[in-house]
Amino acid sequence: MASPPSRRAFLELLALGAATTTAGPLLTGCSKSPAGSGTAQNLNAFDAILPAQQDLAIGVKPDILGTRPVPDGYTRYPTGLVDAVPGKPGTSGRPITAMTPVWGPAPPGTGRSAYLQAVNAELGTPVEFTVQDGNTYADKLNAMLGARDVPELLCVPGWEIEKIPRFAQATQLLFTDLTDRLRGEAVRSYPMLGSFPTAAWRNAVWNGRLFAIPNPADAPFPYALFTRKDLLDARGSAMPAGLDELLVLAKEITDPARGVWAFSDLFAMMQMYHRVPGAKGGWRLTADRTPEFKYETPEYRQALEVMTKIYRDGLVHPDLAASKGADQDQLFASGSIVFAQAGLGFWQAAQARQQKINPKLNFQPVPVFAAGGGDPLVWGADQPISYTFLRKDLAPERIDELLRIINWCSAPLGTAEARLRDYGIAGKHHTATPNGPVRTPLALTENVNQYFFISGRNPSVGPFPDTPNYVRDALTYSNNIVRHLERDPWEGLKVEMPTAYKAGAVPFEEKFTDVLRGRRPLSDVDAIVREWRENGGEQARALLAKALSEAGR
Repeated sequence: MASPPSRRAFLELLALGAATTTAGPLLTGCSKSPAGSGTAQNLNAFDAILPAQQDLAIGVKPDILGTRPVPDGYTRYPTGLVDAVPGKPGTSGRPITAMTPVWGPAPPGTGRSAYLQAVNAELGTPVEFTVQDGNTYADKLNAMLGARDVPELLCVPGWEIEKIPRFAQATQLLFTDLTDRLRGEAVRSYPMLGSFPTAAWRNAVWNGRLFAIPNPADAPFPYALFTRKDLLDARGSAMPAGLDELLVLAKEITDPARGVWAFSDLFAMMQMYHRVPGAKGGWRLTADRTPEFKYETPEYRQALEVMTKIYRDGLVHPDLAASKGADQDQLFASGSIVFAQAGLGFWQAAQARQQKINPKLNFQPVPVFAAGGGDPLVWGADQPISYTFLRKDLAPERIDELLRIINWCSAPLGTAEARLRDYGIAGKHHTATPNGPVRTPLALTENVNQYFFISGRNPSVGPFPDTPNYVRDALTYSNNIVRHLERDPWEGLKVEMPTAYKAGAVPFEEKFTDVLRGRRPLSDVDAIVREWRENGGEQARALLAKALSEAGR
């Protein structure tokens, strides 16, 4: 699948809300072209400008191998850490401005953060972060890009790029072209960056040039359906192996008098269970190779009907069904819901946090199945999590310094740099255990992935001393379902969808949400689909067909 990881898939553990809409078209005065008919480029044509990939000789071997694109897993934190970057990467001492997202309370600034002070001391040149609310990050990006006023380092999550009209124009106008500094063997000056997967670098190409540092995703699946396995075990219920079993169990479990409901919203998983397409946000090819969107398919209609009945039968927690801003994670942890759709990023951190309150709690993903039997279809999300852009007006020596800083921040597991970046100061931000460092409450306050969001790394899973079974459970689940990953007909093609299509993405999803929750009848679906076609859908279809034709497919 060529769609980026969703916000919820990446950090569901932080109780992320629904995707926000953009504030309007960006850079409207930059082009006199028609109102955004979209663009497509064949990324395979740009291999000559990509960095030459070379594995690092760090010497840390994984404990569990992942079936690609599933990353490898580490169950124990390595000993004998190595220094991957000799000396300090920063030389000017002049503070670097950077903007990154955060979900949850804003962390203290540099003057009040021992964590930031410690990392900046190792960098040699301090990074001064402006940290913005991740739930409204798109609004901040729109305002910033529209004003053409960006920091030296800007993190742009992949899911936000999908919603920004004419983003390719923004890259040329506002950001540094990194091609000549990183192409081929030139990346050897930044060995951590040279270790990234080539596929991640392809996605950092806009307008035929390399404009960003990718942050590769470590989970190739956007969603899973989790259950409270401890609650199932307590009532003697097996893990459901099919949709019918799941729905029967859901009715048995739901008991409003006891404050228990079966589900959160699980419409994304319901679509997967019915083999609804997910590539490029929901596209596939028909038998005659015509692009077809999910709204137009019988599978989507079937998933919609099943999910509508689930809502009508009262199987979804009423606070979630009413969109009252309820905390899904807390409802799940308390046992008020027994099945919850979430990103894989939810799993480990939520387990670690909630088992301190309830040691018996056991979050586990339900095996993926297909409604009616047969092989399931699993959506993928293997594009980078985010991209780091460098401002365009920087002097050459400043660009080199920033790349050295990013290189340091990208150090992998087994290095002293990675331990400081991830865990901070020993005794203050983490405590040592036989299985590795465990974060303290101060670390959770001060370290909100600031340096992670201005860097990248080779994908890996674990280790997590506070949840010793997680890595094995996660790799077992992932290796079992990876063979069912959906094939993307547009793999290797970067498509910037038409402006009208992008603008309608959230509003049309909201129309179907109204159908799901009984605010509109199912009989309205045909009219909604017609409206979608007239408001960007047909433009998107034409663009996707043209992209395949020009690529010779």
